[in-house]
Amino acid sequence: MAERGVHAIFSPRLYIQYPQGGVSAGEIGMQVEHWDATVDGELSEAALRRKLERRGYRVTRYVYPPGTCFPAHSHSVDKIDAVLAGHFRLVIQGRAAVLKAGDAIEVPRGVLHSAAVIGAKPVVSLDAIKV
Repeated sequence: MAERGVHAIFSPRLYIQYPQGGVSAGEIGMQVEHWDATVDGELSEAALRRKLERRGYRVTRYVYPPGTCFPAHSHSVDKIDAVLAGHFRLVIQGRAAVLKAGDAIEVPRGVLHSAAVIGAKPVVSLDAIKV
């Protein structure tokens, strides 16, 4: 498990498979939270990190190169995927959303989801794990 401030770079086509189980896909809704500069101020890595940490999450920064895909998997913890740069497509319970800078989405423990970098630019992501 990565510690706060640790940066990780993933290779294209890296696949990670997590154990399945927990909440079924039909038990959650999919809602993208958008950065609101009038409430949250100017979007920056520090500001987004603070916002997630205030909610009780441990935050790690990742960079995913173009072509990176994560097939359907689940996690044993509640998490939030937030994007600082690039376009990151997430599919949760069959519904897709493309996250861009300032977007975040909650992924409850046990819920199957997949993700992929969209386009030619890397995704800079803050991965937040509920503590």
